[in-house]
Amino acid sequence: MITSPVPHGQTARRLTWELLPPLVRRLVAQRCGSPVVRAESQDAGYTPGFASVLECADGSRHFVKAASRIAQRVFADSYLEEARKVAALPTGVPAPRLRWQHVDEAWVVLGFEHVPARQPGRPWQAVELDALLDALETTADLLTPDPPGLTTSTFAEDHGAMAGYWHQLGARSVRVRGLADHGAEAAALAARLGEVTDGATVVHTDVRDDNVLIRPDGSALLCDWNWPCRGAAWIDTVAALIGPRGDGLDVETVLATRRLTASVPSEHVDVLLALLSGYFLRQAGEPVPRTSPHLRDAQCWQGEVVWDWLGERRGWW
Repeated sequence: MITSPVPHGQTARRLTWELLPPLVRRLVAQRCGSPVVRAESQDAGYTPGFASVLECADGSRHFVKAASRIAQRVFADSYLEEARKVAALPTGVPAPRLRWQHVDEAWVVLGFEHVPARQPGRPWQAVELDALLDALETTADLLTPDPPGLTTSTFAEDHGAMAGYWHQLGARSVRVRGLADHGAEAAALAARLGEVTDGATVVHTDVRDDNVLIRPDGSALLCDWNWPCRGAAWIDTVAALIGPRGDGLDVETVLATRRLTASVPSEHVDVLLALLSGYFLRQAGEPVPRTSPHLRDAQCWQGEVVWDWLGERRGWW
């Protein structure tokens, strides 16, 4: 177990309902069909856009996201991409549905169905991890082959540049055990991502606790479909195990028993872990964004977890 320094569930510095311009608040009330009487900001995640559960005077509840195209252009563009991709998800994919969207020169506003649910507890518990992995298996079944209009790029196209991060790490003073001795081997593994991650499944690529909801019946939903791409069906399952591994769960048994990973060659999993560890360790050394003060700590923790996991699998320690 590697103790996380991140205050899970309280990592985002978001716009709140009161800080939205009056025109945007009126627009949201109109689209929701009733005046908003209560707003609960969802403060997990690492982006500053507005994301709140809104309760209206008629008793209805809605999940609304918004970002300024002037002050928060990167995040507004991301919300636009999310809207396009969520709209293309087939029926049955365990994800909240997009009900409406508003886009003008100044704002992107998205209205999702409200789902009575909560984020997984931390540290991770086996029963909630099983629910997430069940959801990933359902998702892989429904997104193979990739549905029209959802995505066109491959995992290697979107993430190939990350393999080069190992060369950048070599020029930095990164204090992680075994990095000097095994960094070259990790770099060689990461460079093979194209040959092992190819596939016909749309994968989420951002599965972690703040992008997962657990419903009252125990089932899981996947949120924040900003970065899906086409790749091997097992990618999300391996990535989803980073947090549980750091929290002390036996993820090797999970890999050996879950449907999407049981027959995946061990070397292929190591390639993905090498790629991810290089990415997280490199990003941890970047400047801390003013709008996301916990981002680098989260990436550092994930990098150390994945590196320790990879080293254990490779017999480095």
